[in-house]
Amino acid sequence: MKPAAADPHAQASPPSPSPWVLRFAPLIPARAEVLDLACGSGRHARVLAAMGHAVLGVDRDAVALQALRDVPGVRVLQADLENAPWPLRERFGAVVVTNYLWRALLPRIVGSVDPGGVLLYETFALGQSSIGRPSNPQFLLRPGELLDAVRGELRVVAYEDGFAPGPRPAFVQRICAVRESAPGAMAADPPKYNL
Repeated sequence: MKPAAADPHAQASPPSPSPWVLRFAPLIPARAEVLDLACGSGRHARVLAAMGHAVLGVDRDAVALQALRDVPGVRVLQADLENAPWPLRERFGAVVVTNYLWRALLPRIVGSVDPGGVLLYETFALGQSSIGRPSNPQFLLRPGELLDAVRGELRVVAYEDGFAPGPRPAFVQRICAVRESAPGAMAADPPKYNL
C-alpha cells in the first residue's frame, strides 16, 4: 500500500522546547508578560502561554509567525531586529532568547527585564564551528560573554558555557539571571531561586 501524501498546507510541529528554558521557567513571576525574542514558530511561546503567561513572540520571519497567530495567550510582532530600531518600549517579566545572537541588542535585551523578572538566554558559543553550524564567529558567543552582558544589571542564578552532548550536540552558553525587585518593594510571594 502506498503511504498517504502529506498535506502541503499542514504545519510541522515546532521543535521541542529547550530543557534550559523549561528548567528555569518556574522562576518567571506568575501571569507575567513574556518576550520570546527571535521566536521562530514558537516552541517556547506555546509552553509559556500554556503556563498562564501573556507572550509576545517577535521574529522577522512572517511565515514562522503564522504558526502562532491562533495560539491563546500569544501575540506576535514581525520585526527586523538587526536593521531597524528596537520595536519595543515596555519591560517584561521574562525575556527568552534561544539560538540567536546580535551583539548590538544585548544591552536592550538585558534592559527589557522588569524588576523581579527573569532572563533566559541560550545560544551557540565558540567551538561550534568545529562540529557544525553556525560557524561564523559573529554568531558565536565568546567565553563569558553572557556573564559580561548582565554584569551590574542582573543577578546570575545559573550559567553554563561549554559542550552540550545532546539532544543535538553543540557548544553553547546559557544563562538564567534575575533583576532584583526595587529596594523596599514587597512581593506577595517572593521568588524562590533554589535549584
